Amino acid sequence: MRMRQAVLKALDDAMAADGNVVLMGEDIGEAGGAFKCTEGLIGKFGRDRVIDTPISEMGFMGAAVGAAICGLKPVVEMMFIEFAGVALDQLTTEAATMRYLSRGRLTVPMVMRASAGAGQGFACQHSQMLDHWFRGTPGLKVCVPSGARTAYGLLRSAIDDPDPVIVLEPRILYGEREEFDGDPAYRIALGSAEVARMGRDVTLVTAGAMLRVALAAAEQTNADVEVIDLLSLAPWDRKTVAASAARTGRLITLEEAPAGTGWGGEVVAAVTSDAFGSLKAAPHRITLPDAPIPYSGALEKRYLPDPEYVAAQIDALVSSGRAPAAWWKEAS
Repeated sequence: MRMRQAVLKALDDAMAADGNVVLMGEDIGEAGGAFKCTEGLIGKFGRDRVIDTPISEMGFMGAAVGAAICGLKPVVEMMFIEFAGVALDQLTTEAATMRYLSRGRLTVPMVMRASAGAGQGFACQHSQMLDHWFRGTPGLKVCVPSGARTAYGLLRSAIDDPDPVIVLEPRILYGEREEFDGDPAYRIALGSAEVARMGRDVTLVTAGAMLRVALAAAEQTNADVEVIDLLSLAPWDRKTVAASAARTGRLITLEEAPAGTGWGGEVVAAVTSDAFGSLKAAPHRITLPDAPIPYSGALEKRYLPDPEYVAAQIDALVSSGRAPAAWWKEAS
């Protein structure tokens, strides 16, 4: 199953199971969505439940918040995560706070799912992850699938959740295939991570499209690398990560985000606090440069971590015990 198909199946199954689940977004009806993640659903469930919206993100996000408060379960598609910028007030000031403002009387069981991430030449305005917009807002949950199975399991859990959830779908993975039987009962609990590869020498924590890079890098190193797929960025699985780092004695994060905004800073701070006495080396973060994502294919490829670069960073940390310099610092 392709990841795109897993997203579609998750929406289909959720709508079939619960008549309160409705979809909203630009071109999600007749066109089937920009990335075909809602293809065929308008014919199956009708225009009252698959709603093509005007090009007004603030408007339809506000409509989704209101609909959720009134008992529906809206799933809003944001074509590109950058477009959420004009709807942040509805998410961070309204949806995220409604439970608290109402002393628990009102909840907002809505999902915003959005394509995100680099690697396809969409340039700086359409290639970011931007999870930092949401991770810092109490009341919002944030998750990032890494393939078809996790896309299905996370999205079904997000729709089931009584509070607002952001699902960031790495669009570079939409066409990637993975063995998954599509069991309608399958769920991945929000806030839980998975150990994608066992190892003894170093813990490599990653998420989304970077999981493929991490697993490929682990096969190229001289170290025995344990790879953790974080899956949820808020809340994140502190217990699993800290236990792994305490066992291996080393921690590296691999993030599709600039160093200044990446989730790795919080992970490093927490693990340093929880497992400082077990660490054999200072934690290390592999990130993107603090610069906009280039449009040029050659430059974008250089901008993103590849398995060879990640493997070299791992080997340097394990062999020397010191965090190696990032490639752009070496180049300067």
